[in-house]
Amino acid sequence: MAESSTIEWTDATWQPITGCAIVSPGCTNCYAMKLAGTRLRNLPSRKGLTVPTKAGPVWNGKVRLNEEWLIQPLKWRRPRKIFVCAHGDLFAEGVPDAWIDRVFAVMAGAPQHTFQVLTKRSDRMRAYLTALSERMRTLDCDSGLDFVRLPLPNVWLGVSAEDQRRADERVPDLLATPAAVRWVSAEPLLGPIDFTNIRPRDRYEINALGGYDFDQGTCCERLDWIVVGGESGPGARPMHPDWARQIRDACATAGVAFHFKQWGAWLDEALATRSGLAPGAHMFDRYGQPKGNGWHPYEASDRNGGALIRIGKKAAGRLLDGVEHNGMPEARS
Repeated sequence: MAESSTIEWTDATWQPITGCAIVSPGCTNCYAMKLAGTRLRNLPSRKGLTVPTKAGPVWNGKVRLNEEWLIQPLKWRRPRKIFVCAHGDLFAEGVPDAWIDRVFAVMAGAPQHTFQVLTKRSDRMRAYLTALSERMRTLDCDSGLDFVRLPLPNVWLGVSAEDQRRADERVPDLLATPAAVRWVSAEPLLGPIDFTNIRPRDRYEINALGGYDFDQGTCCERLDWIVVGGESGPGARPMHPDWARQIRDACATAGVAFHFKQWGAWLDEALATRSGLAPGAHMFDRYGQPKGNGWHPYEASDRNGGALIRIGKKAAGRLLDGVEHNGMPEARS
């Protein structure tokens, strides 16, 4: 729980629910999971949520409702962008609908804030929001949300997608979910993602970045915002520069907000050299050839190839081709 955050695209974090389970490759080096099993393991909000393994702490699937933090955003007067359940997943398998109802009721009661929800359980989020809308239409609603109109204008609903497979699975669910703003966090980006090849359910004439319904004469559901970032920390996996560039260019063409969060632990060796962050002498053998696991060669479309070098998140920074991308979405009426 923090009234401020170092995450570039948010202002604060809110942990009404903690705990999770590993569901895809992007979870492997989850920072929240590592913290829950190490530095925070004795806190009431984290205790017993992980199991020790040879690879470090791992989520055990248990979840916890933190009553003491539930209404915290109602006490914050200054408007903030708030990342919801940064150390868990609001739609995790073990979270009862009643808990989700309470979280949404708080978000509805704090219209001064913008709440950023992110999940890997896109199918459950779609089912919950669709059912909630139906419950409210039939006035059979015990969620505490019967005084508002959905979708909540101050709630941005998003999914995590680390590669094409996960984007193909989760983005169509997101596009079918009632939402004022829809977004994707492609972090850690572990493979290329072509969002222009992702279609909303049963709408093959358009793609996830936008389209027009000629029958209805209206714009179709689309993504409003994409965040891209490489992985950092121990065991960080490298991100090919072209993966980030392709998403940036697709967003620019479609008019979708694009935010480049970070390179992560790895940076293109040619860029590092131009920026005065050239590889250290310890990364070469006596013949001047790269050595060790601090190098990651890659193929490049515009030249013979290149290499990523591990220099750390802070040194790698967040400039993509010399530009800092801080795109933010605008809610659509």
